[in-house]
Amino acid sequence: MKRLRTLETSANSSNLIDLLSEEIVFTILDFIDTNPLDRKSFSLVCKSFYITESKHRKNLKPLRQEHLPRILNRYPHVNHLDLSLCPRINDNSLNVISNTCKDSLNSIDLSKSRFFSYNGLMSLALNCKNLVSIDLSNATELRDSAAAAVAEAKNLERLWLGRCKLITDMGIGCIAVGCKKLRLISLKWCISVSDLGVGLIAVKCKEIRSLDLSYLPITNKCLPSILKLQHLEDIVLEGCFGIDDDSLAALKHGCKSMKALDISSCQHISHVGLSSLISGAGSLQQLTLAYTCPVTLALANSLNRLSMLQSVKLDGCAVTSAGLTAIGNWCISLSELSLSKCLGVTDEGLSSLVTKHKDLKKLDITCCRKITGVSIAYITNSCTNLTSLRMESCTLVPSEAFVLIGQRCQFLEELDLTDNEIDDEGLKSISRCSNLSSLKLGICLNISDEGLSYVGMKCSKLTELDLYRSAGITDLGILAISRGCPGLEMINMSYCIDITDRSLISLSKCSRLNTFESRGCPLITSLGLAAIAVGCKQLIKLDIKKCHNIGDAAMLPLAHFSQNLRQITVSYSSVTDLGLLALASISCLQSMTVLHLKGLTPSGLAAAVLACGGLTKVKLHLSFKSLLPQPLFEHLEARGCVFEWRDKEFQAELDPRCYKLQWEDIPQ
Repeated sequence: MKRLRTLETSANSSNLIDLLSEEIVFTILDFIDTNPLDRKSFSLVCKSFYITESKHRKNLKPLRQEHLPRILNRYPHVNHLDLSLCPRINDNSLNVISNTCKDSLNSIDLSKSRFFSYNGLMSLALNCKNLVSIDLSNATELRDSAAAAVAEAKNLERLWLGRCKLITDMGIGCIAVGCKKLRLISLKWCISVSDLGVGLIAVKCKEIRSLDLSYLPITNKCLPSILKLQHLEDIVLEGCFGIDDDSLAALKHGCKSMKALDISSCQHISHVGLSSLISGAGSLQQLTLAYTCPVTLALANSLNRLSMLQSVKLDGCAVTSAGLTAIGNWCISLSELSLSKCLGVTDEGLSSLVTKHKDLKKLDITCCRKITGVSIAYITNSCTNLTSLRMESCTLVPSEAFVLIGQRCQFLEELDLTDNEIDDEGLKSISRCSNLSSLKLGICLNISDEGLSYVGMKCSKLTELDLYRSAGITDLGILAISRGCPGLEMINMSYCIDITDRSLISLSKCSRLNTFESRGCPLITSLGLAAIAVGCKQLIKLDIKKCHNIGDAAMLPLAHFSQNLRQITVSYSSVTDLGLLALASISCLQSMTVLHLKGLTPSGLAAAVLACGGLTKVKLHLSFKSLLPQPLFEHLEARGCVFEWRDKEFQAELDPRCYKLQWEDIPQ
């Protein structure tokens, strides 16, 4: 009783929240949604929560470089710093980071920045001793001196250098000598790196698990050293045109630890060279051969001995029925198969294959234009555990075949039926797939609100819905989706010409919506978009191109409520200088597409882009190039903004059915 009275006295004299231990508050924070607004609300509850939230935060993704000092002081225990939204990170920024974070920093992403150099990287490497991961992708101006600075990060385990085209073998050699703990390195498109640099990595960095050498001018000379790496699990050789069958034939033993191999677009490798490369690779689980040699009987037989193989991607390859039948006769059972855009896929070959591989979870038959309902019958009868089925533009598949998908493949989570003959009966059947999270129905001209209503009623887990140019959809269908799918995050209803503000008002109840595309919907107005702005505060991407009735009245609520907006397209709308200037107050905004706005003047455009401090890309009509002062471009480009110019004339909109006919006339 005495203890109880003590607790009561304590509760009366202070806030009950203050009695919670730091560990309990940390546990609460672990369960809070990743939405930054939730964490912000939590930190504003009381002073103790504010302090505890700052200690708990380990990952940061700032929007602006100039905010770094204040943010890092607020969150002193950051492990991972993602600066991919900050294109203007320079040496001063890296000095601030290294001096503030010091040993707490483990990982940093600089993949979208290009204003730093040797000095900033050296400060980072010397002050942040526990740094294990650096992403320098797209830093096209970095040279060997910068690579030498990276080499000072002695504990580095993961390094991405994609498109660092000026770094040569000398710089890679420095990294190889200095960073011996490397487990992953990506040299994709480092076109100044040759066999010598790759060989040094293989010789010095014995712990390498993952190696990306895509589009490097390498030959067979470095391959023996690579394949001797005892822990190598994942190697990407995409677009390595210097590797051919003759060079691979010299390999006596493959890499026993290799689990994933990608030789996409290696056009000089056939089944002969592939056999040499994978000899001894008994642990191989994933094989990607996209846009390489034809899938023949000989190729299929050469892969048959890979007893651990689970995933095969043959996108863009010419295939034969004999080759597919041989894959079907393998002793193993695949879990993933991709035949996207493969020429030669027929009912005979595909049916034979899926009959044997009954454990398939993911199947991609995009643009396999020769298959019919026969293939779908075999797929749905054999592969009942499918979680992902992509079959865009399988135009010979009749409407009744789609009913089988819903009847037999009820574990589906992803389904792409773009440009197919599915109708409302098919949608009714597919609505049985209650785990569906992604459904793409673009250019499906036979569906209507009736079919979509079934999806809304039964697919409550839906987060992504694509209705692009599905002209039979109106407000009734969208209302059913908004009511039944409260977790919707992305919707594309572009060119659904009967959609009105009713749809937008109903979608405004989907608070997690982050991507909204409604281009070419002439009946929606500023009123509807204002409702989206108020209700969907997580909005990141917005496309209202050719929505002629949307103007400045919608931009004002967007500016006030949609503070997470990063990308917007307002071309062919009724937005004027005033609306564009309002958008400039959104601190997150990075990309704007502004074409054919009748109410836009050069002075208004200049004021808007100057005021929008976070812009990284602006797409404009070419006519503005001569109307804006050159110093304006120089100033904005110095801030990290890129201008893209278009000289397109105003385009009249096609009827959806005419559009599909035009689409089918394009050579595939």
